[in-house]
Amino acid sequence: MPLVSFAPPSLYLTLCTFLHRLLPSLPAPVRDVDIPSLFRERFILSGYRPVGLSWRCYILSLFQIHNETVNVWSHLLAAICVVMRFMVFTILQGGGFLGVRLQGPEGQGFSVDASSLPLVLYVLSAITYLSCSAAAHLFQSHSEEAHYSLFFLDYVGVAVHQYGCALALFLYSSDFAWTQSMLGQVFLPAAALLAWLSCTTCCYAKLCFRRPYPLHRKLCQVVPLGVAYLLDISPVAHRLMFHRWTNNPALQLHFLQVVLFLLSAFFFSCPIPEFFHPGSFDVIGHSHQLFHILLSFCTLAQQEALFEDFLRRRPALVRQFGEEHLLLACVSFLCLALCCTMTALAMKRKARGQLMKEQR
Repeated sequence: MPLVSFAPPSLYLTLCTFLHRLLPSLPAPVRDVDIPSLFRERFILSGYRPVGLSWRCYILSLFQIHNETVNVWSHLLAAICVVMRFMVFTILQGGGFLGVRLQGPEGQGFSVDASSLPLVLYVLSAITYLSCSAAAHLFQSHSEEAHYSLFFLDYVGVAVHQYGCALALFLYSSDFAWTQSMLGQVFLPAAALLAWLSCTTCCYAKLCFRRPYPLHRKLCQVVPLGVAYLLDISPVAHRLMFHRWTNNPALQLHFLQVVLFLLSAFFFSCPIPEFFHPGSFDVIGHSHQLFHILLSFCTLAQQEALFEDFLRRRPALVRQFGEEHLLLACVSFLCLALCCTMTALAMKRKARGQLMKEQR
């Protein structure tokens, strides 16, 4: 009777060896006492990735179970959903939508489509903040300098999205009477200033306060963000208070995104449920994960609401605001992004100097 060999073929062994070298096994997550205090979170006792691994290890940790897995995937998947939904909406609405007209007035070339460009910038801002957040949580354990730099980048993404929301809500979701009010007249400059202030104060709080964090660190982060949100959402709040919701899916979606944002803000501000059971929600279920998930759904609901408002307002948008005003508002978006980026780079240099001073 012939013997049957169960030994794997040499090609299989070679492939396994190659994959083992290409994809090294990751070290197991560690407890909070095994990493520096900078990388610890209150009431989260385990599930941390070791500090100082190679960048490749942190990329591969995307497929590992640790206390940042949900944070990374929630915003990564949300960014993919935002892109795919926008592409579907673009296809359904036909050509000449992605911020440009494929044909100019004389039937050839292309020109800027001022009416849809703010919506494109909104989608770009959403992708930016979601991607920056995912990158920050994925790579922040590499080193102290990377930790500071990546979260400064995260705050830039948040500020950019704040102004992207403000721009889109002002142009697509506001009433004409509200835009002519005193608040409507100063809305965009004030929204840009508050977005930059939010980025600056969050960077400052991250750099200048050490654990255990005092209460005013959280206030330094939350208060500017809260004031900015109250301003940015004011066009929607006006419509929600003075218009009927019947047969108006946009207002229903706006109400949903407000509720989701308030819930996410609660979990961002309060370490619940891990406060009551430290160590029980380390990998799944702690407050920052709930904040990420709720904020992701908030963004998707807001995008859908803006799609509805865009379809309603697009025909009269250029006539109401003027093409020059719309283009100027879009340029202000790029200026705000540049200012926030420069602020983050300045904070990064300050953080590097502070770390070098501490290492002496």
